[in-house]
Amino acid sequence: MSDESPFKGQTGLRRVWNAFHYSLAGLRAAYLAEDAFRQEVLLATLLIPLAIFLAPHGVGLALMVGSVLLVLIVELLNSAIEATVDRISLDSHPLAKRAKDIGSAAVLLALLNVLAIWACVLFG
Repeated sequence: MSDESPFKGQTGLRRVWNAFHYSLAGLRAAYLAEDAFRQEVLLATLLIPLAIFLAPHGVGLALMVGSVLLVLIVELLNSAIEATVDRISLDSHPLAKRAKDIGSAAVLLALLNVLAIWACVLFG
């Protein structure tokens, strides 16, 4: 199809292998270029071992670790939105601001989710 990306077309294990390397490149790019992602990785390196130590049971541990990983996931998506908006134009525009603000709000909700889940697991 002419509407498809010219980068599509790999199938099977080759596609999985390529996707894995693209994902690693994305993690590397986010870590090198995004201060917020680096800060959240640092937070995760502190909180995940703490969760292993503090979690009263397996489900609590899964919820605590999962909530921290969700922050990293949402930050990656927010960074992708910001990079895309900046690629389109660096000019100030209400829709660009809205897109960036909504991405930031998603990160805030993910962080509040960590607080809520940790409080529920640790304090019942």
